[in-house]
Amino acid sequence: MSQDQITTLIGAALLEILWLAMPMLGLGLIVGLVISIVQATTQINEQTIVFVAKILSVFVGLILFGSWMLVRLGDFTLLLFESIIPILRS
Repeated sequence: MSQDQITTLIGAALLEILWLAMPMLGLGLIVGLVISIVQATTQINEQTIVFVAKILSVFVGLILFGSWMLVRLGDFTLLLFESIIPILRS
């Protein structure tokens, strides 16, 4: 396996990590911003509210996007295995 192929696989893996993390990070960001705005308008500065809400939003994201993430991760795993087969044959 050449350096170019390894670099391509590493780049694909990093891109896949971003795609898989994006739903949870996005939901956490949106929930955090909404709660921060509510806290700023009501002047309630309790950090546990933001923390618990973000954790719950990540769990909801896992429930909503979990099957999509699993299919995407399975496809990438198959791509990796298919990339390994030519190495074993040579």
